[in-house]
Amino acid sequence: MPIIEFDNLAQLRPLIGTEVAVGEWLEVSQQRIKLFAEATGDQQWIHTDEARAAAESPYGSTIAHGFLTLSLIPHLMAQTLRVHGARLSVNYGLNRVRFTAPVRAGKRIRARVTPLKIEDIPGGTQVTWKVVLEIEGSDKPACVAEMIGRRYE
Repeated sequence: MPIIEFDNLAQLRPLIGTEVAVGEWLEVSQQRIKLFAEATGDQQWIHTDEARAAAESPYGSTIAHGFLTLSLIPHLMAQTLRVHGARLSVNYGLNRVRFTAPVRAGKRIRARVTPLKIEDIPGGTQVTWKVVLEIEGSDKPACVAEMIGRRYE
């Protein structure tokens, strides 16, 4: 899927509440899960021990950390859409996050992106996005989050 591009936020304002982009699939490999576990120190067996997870986990395999899934949102959004016209964009925070289904190692996820709110702030603009991370072949998404970004022109 091509990246959806907007020249500026003015083009995005009429689309508040409307899904504007659906991204490409990204595999959440066991290697990615392992690297995240090493980086964060979260070595819980449900993420790192493939044999034990296959035998004891209700999911039948290792699963991605919820925070790994969440941390992929900026990358998945960058592969999904671009809004030009800012010299700097930063993550400002999250309003609401729910991990609604586990991401089993080897599964693919993608982002569905909807702008919820655009507000002027001193020196820039704040955009609240709804991001739904779908799991390929699943009826339930992995994560639903409201992410807030700040853009400075």
